[in-house]
Amino acid sequence: MKSFWKSIVAQQGLIYKSLLILSSSALILYLFPLGGQFKYEFQKGRAWQYPDFYSPFDFSILKSELELKKDEEKVIKNLKPYLRADINIKNQILEKYSNSFDSLSSNNLEIENFGNLKDFGFDLLNEIYSYGVLPPNYKHVGNESIFLIQEQIEISTEIGKLFSSEALFEFISNKLKNSQYNLYEDFFKDLFFDLISPNITLDQNFYETAKREALQNISRSKGFIASGDFIVAEGELVDDETYKILNSLRKEFTLQQDTPNFFSVVFGYATLIILIFTLLLLFIYNYRYDIYEDNRKLTFIFFNILIVIVAYILIISYNTNYVFAVPICILPLIVKAFFDSRLGLYTHLLTVLLVGFLVPNSFEFVFLQITSGIMTVKSKTQLYKRVNLFITVGQIFFIYMIGYISFTTIQEGSILKINFTPIAMFMLNGLLMLFVQPLIYIYERLFRLVSDVSLLELSDTNSTLLKELSDKAPGTFHHSLQVANLAEASANEIGANSLLARVGALYHDIGKLKRPSYFTENQKANVSPHDELTPRQSAEIIISHVINGIKIAQKHNIPDRVIDFIRTHHGTSLVFYFYKKQEEISSEKLNLDDFKYPGPKPFSKETAILMMADSVEAASKSLKSPTVDDIKKFVNKIINSQMADQQFNSSDITFAEIELVKKVLFKKLINVYQLRIEYPE
Repeated sequence: MKSFWKSIVAQQGLIYKSLLILSSSALILYLFPLGGQFKYEFQKGRAWQYPDFYSPFDFSILKSELELKKDEEKVIKNLKPYLRADINIKNQILEKYSNSFDSLSSNNLEIENFGNLKDFGFDLLNEIYSYGVLPPNYKHVGNESIFLIQEQIEISTEIGKLFSSEALFEFISNKLKNSQYNLYEDFFKDLFFDLISPNITLDQNFYETAKREALQNISRSKGFIASGDFIVAEGELVDDETYKILNSLRKEFTLQQDTPNFFSVVFGYATLIILIFTLLLLFIYNYRYDIYEDNRKLTFIFFNILIVIVAYILIISYNTNYVFAVPICILPLIVKAFFDSRLGLYTHLLTVLLVGFLVPNSFEFVFLQITSGIMTVKSKTQLYKRVNLFITVGQIFFIYMIGYISFTTIQEGSILKINFTPIAMFMLNGLLMLFVQPLIYIYERLFRLVSDVSLLELSDTNSTLLKELSDKAPGTFHHSLQVANLAEASANEIGANSLLARVGALYHDIGKLKRPSYFTENQKANVSPHDELTPRQSAEIIISHVINGIKIAQKHNIPDRVIDFIRTHHGTSLVFYFYKKQEEISSEKLNLDDFKYPGPKPFSKETAILMMADSVEAASKSLKSPTVDDIKKFVNKIINSQMADQQFNSSDITFAEIELVKKVLFKKLINVYQLRIEYPE
């Protein structure tokens, strides 16, 4: 039983990683809209690459979004507005009219046919309010036919039969002029001006209900395809009509899912999702083993992938038109900010493949997202320079636009048929990308990671640890500053993270704080403490500065991203000088591992640059009055020997980039020795 638990504890890292993959896959699988996948890929404007195709079942041809929008606009335009007449206002006005007219009689106003004139006014008001009076600022929109609600009765009429404030007094004038009471026109106008009030209001609730019902009654289909009907021939161009038929078939196929096949579909999806996560883990294992061993960092990467996929699932369930509004390029930007470009791109590619299961027109989506992801990774994204983020967002928007316009031209046959909705989504995508800076700050606190902003703080040479290095090991401190300058210039030349390279160089030798006098740059006299030690003991002390540096850095809470430079700046190279000395005095065969640094080898461009800059700067102290050719040969010899020793095999630096680094180091050493290059005449 004890051995069983011991084996469990020994394998706890592997168990955690397995649970991470399974739990992430289970969550995605739970949220995925599970349905059968249509096995044919097609694009408008491209040839059908499969055999002649016939309908496998009956289905309806669905209208396009544009056709449905036109139908909706037509329905809304033809929809009759609902207006409500307030009968109480009419009754109140008739009562006020009667009282006002009677008061005129009591004031002994001499009016012939007083009673008939009063009745004429009643008839005039009743005619005005038979339909009603509109508010002064009412502007009618939509159908001229309306529904007028009077008490519980709904009347279909025309908007022109209702009185506006402009038409009201013109109507009164015409009525009086054509009657026997035309002498009283001014009298009635003055009287009605004070009495008449609007009694018509727009009934928004009725209108919205009617609008909702009308929109629901719009037919979503415009035709029917029976089972066995011919759809498209092999090699035939998929035109607009054929595309609509195939798209309708694909949607219907996704919806038609028989219960007996459900578990097969789930099994298929589960296999693919687990495969993608496993590939990601294998990539990290092979190229970033330090991340593989850190469950916190692994959890961080998986967490961000899940966030992106959940965001897409929610957006697609709401409206598929918004898929390009999700800022998926935040993912490689974040991974690059905390780790490196290669891992950022690989994570992005696998995430895009997962999202490709969800989105319509998956080829177009995957193409646009992969190209924009490559642009994100290749762009300058040092976030401590705020302008770089805006430049990156602009480049991503440009890639989206170029890709979208190209696809539209292929599919529609004209650049003039561009739909501006996706362009608006691209702009929204760019705006959301700008939130990456506060997001990175939050991640730094939650996952205890470090970004370029934190690196900028660490580059301060007045920090406690670097001040201590300056006091106790001034030679090492000066060497670190020189290496930092070389590494920063080299990183700039090949497009690597120059700030990370500089900070890594500043801290790479802090392990020498423990025994500074055992390192030549700190020795003040010709007497070396190594003279009293065997070469093997000296090699152990020299090698130990890597382990000591890691311990000191961890004690001072230096981030792992910087500690990586301490681990890798000598790789697995040999302490050659003391190995040769031991070989001279020893008769037995030596074990090379006893004289090798523990590694690992550099695994990024920045760590590879540091190894080159550190070796060149340290060895350059041995040069005595060198010429330009001497320095060139010197730089080539050191770096070529590192390449021959396969120190850069685990990093993503190319031969061309190594050559550029050589040129930078060569130029810097030329400046140090104040030499001038002789140009041919």
